[in-house]
Amino acid sequence: FIAKYMGDGVLIYFGYPEAHEDDVEQSVRAGLAIIDAVARLEAANNLAVRIGIATGLVVVGDLLGEGASQEQAVVGETPNLAARLQAVAEPGTIIIADGTRRLVGHLFELEDLGPQELRGIPGRPRTWRVVSDRQEVDRFAALRSEAAPIVGREEELELLMRRWSQASAGQGRVVLLSGEPGIGKSRLTAALRSQLTTSPHTRLWYFCSPQQRDSAYYPLIAQLERASGFSRDDPPEVRFEKLLTMLGDSTPLEDALLIAEMMSLLIPDRFAPVTLSSPVKKERTLLALVRQLETLAAHRPVLMVFEDLHWIDPTSREFLDILVDRIANLPVLLILTHRPEFRPAWIGLPHVMLIALGRLSREDGADLVKSLSGNRPALSLNIVTEILERTDGIPLFVEELTKAVLEAGSSPSDAKLTAAPAALNAVPTTLHASLLARLDRLGPLAKHVAQAGAAIGREFSFELLATVSQQDVAELEGALGRLVESGLVFQRGVPPAADYMFKHALIQDIAYSTLLRGARQSLHQRIGEAYEQRLPDLTATQPEIVARHFAEAGLPLPAIRYWREAGERALQRSANSEASAHLRAAIHLLTSLPGDNESRRKELDLQMALGSATRAIRGHASDETLMVYSRARELLDERVNAKDQISVLYGLWSVNVVRCEYLAGLDIAR
Repeated sequence: FIAKYMGDGVLIYFGYPEAHEDDVEQSVRAGLAIIDAVARLEAANNLAVRIGIATGLVVVGDLLGEGASQEQAVVGETPNLAARLQAVAEPGTIIIADGTRRLVGHLFELEDLGPQELRGIPGRPRTWRVVSDRQEVDRFAALRSEAAPIVGREEELELLMRRWSQASAGQGRVVLLSGEPGIGKSRLTAALRSQLTTSPHTRLWYFCSPQQRDSAYYPLIAQLERASGFSRDDPPEVRFEKLLTMLGDSTPLEDALLIAEMMSLLIPDRFAPVTLSSPVKKERTLLALVRQLETLAAHRPVLMVFEDLHWIDPTSREFLDILVDRIANLPVLLILTHRPEFRPAWIGLPHVMLIALGRLSREDGADLVKSLSGNRPALSLNIVTEILERTDGIPLFVEELTKAVLEAGSSPSDAKLTAAPAALNAVPTTLHASLLARLDRLGPLAKHVAQAGAAIGREFSFELLATVSQQDVAELEGALGRLVESGLVFQRGVPPAADYMFKHALIQDIAYSTLLRGARQSLHQRIGEAYEQRLPDLTATQPEIVARHFAEAGLPLPAIRYWREAGERALQRSANSEASAHLRAAIHLLTSLPGDNESRRKELDLQMALGSATRAIRGHASDETLMVYSRARELLDERVNAKDQISVLYGLWSVNVVRCEYLAGLDIAR
């Protein structure tokens, strides 16, 4: 695709407007052909061409300019990197980026040029010169296999089964399951669950979310709502009764009321409210949740799984701190999945074990590809090899790329990869390309619906999506049906009471990344307004979700209001870490607005609330607490009432930094 003519240069896209399996290979072959053609021109001896090639994900938008200067607007670093590579290339040569080199593999003879200084490109990227292409003879094989179980994780699964046997005998165990995205953490826990289908036990599953990492108790509340069987249309009194029924008669009344209040349920007047200070109430709530687990474990062993711990909110992590210690004497196996960047504090305890999942071997990857083929014609050996080389042992990558090939309908009778039929060209070169190609094949409407759902979050309801997407109900149901059939989205329930969830967080990320800024902001604004108008209860109990959408929409005023409400709610529940995050988000947005007296007043209130949270987290004498109150002192003027002045000065005094200049000129009587 000729994107732009630039004087004596040309900007060319491969992979747009449609992705193909061999886009990277064809770009290099085109470059070699251009160099050969220019060299054969009957022109001056110094006429030559230099070519730079880079590969990566970009977003291509609307047409800009007119005539020969017209181009497709593109967002991403790849075109800039290609231009810098072209600038350092010698006449008559092609320079490719290291990412491109990994994708072309052994198809071309390459010379390693090592790291290069490229203007405007951070670091010293490694570069390669394309010398020539290589003649390659591809081989094919036709194999069939039954659908395979989990592949390449037999040892880890056996280890989990041993830990389960120990836990079932009353020796509680904690397993930290670590690995990069797509490595198979969730798949391994699902395999364990399948192994235990005939073993009597209680199963508890918790999911952390990147959108709710500052929402106190989020995974705990979500699990309790599922266990209680809440329905969207349930009135408050019905929800409360369902919770009591789920907790059972063995749960002390105070524990049940504390849990109900944690879930923001309306407690009937016949129950006396639990009147405790916020810190004490928080402590007793956490202990009530632990006692609930102990009650379940007294009847039969418990399998407890926390997914994506790297997104856990601070208060839920406090719950885990208590739980990990108590589990040692309970018949409970607690599995905590997380990415490598998460640093658990429990490593070293005698009943805690870390399992770091590595990538699949080449043999296991090939077995996985074969098992995914099912009863279809076996993929050629060359296609399997391409999949394995480009997925680098990540099971999710292998799975998604294989599905893309199967959906494209590749034939086992092809003699060469480069001579594959048009259907085979749908094989993408990366996971991003794979998922984007699958979305494209579902049609523009399904892609639009996936984008709208991705803006809402990992999980979304039909009701909210119908409001946000602005689609006809019948068309929306059809598009969602195609997404569910493709395996990209899971469905629970029947529209209009259905809920949906992206199969993997990466799928949501990819769908969301295809939105340009204008469309993205418009979507988030509609989502925020839909929460206000159609979901007032959720807006009241989780204002941080609404705040995030208005912030992403570029609407700071409503975002500030909801961040503040979220901070105040968190302070009332002694969820000080979450409160600090909410209040800082509000202050950050507020300081980006033009300063006036009203803004100073709002910031002063936010800083004072932040000071309360910071004192609780860091202590009275910390530098962070001092900075908060010092900023509040800067915001004071003669229009601020005496009560607020005293509050600010008391805050400064309480961190042991009262200085003479803070008292100089202060009219105590005023």
